Amino acid sequence: MVESLRILPEAVCDATEAYLWYEERRPGLGEEFLECVDECVERIRRDPELFEVVHEDYRRALLRRFPYVVFYELVANSVTVFAVFHTALDPQKWRKRIERGDR
Repeated sequence: MVESLRILPEAVCDATEAYLWYEERRPGLGEEFLECVDECVERIRRDPELFEVVHEDYRRALLRRFPYVVFYELVANSVTVFAVFHTALDPQKWRKRIERGDR
């Protein structure tokens, strides 16, 4: 279990945009999406090394039920969540976010 979990504002914005999109499709679906995000972040917090490294030291955890992934970095005993991205988006988008230093 990690000692510190930080979720960057950009990741919160990602999740909020997806929430709004799902809520427009069907009331309550956005809430279900956020529950899956919370569940995924909790799995990361409990066992951050469970998920694969996909770029340098950055890892990717898949959401249950929704086509989204959570990108994060584990350093020492601290996790930073950088993005909540749809799996169909260009992976360069989240890599550019990391390279810009949005930390």
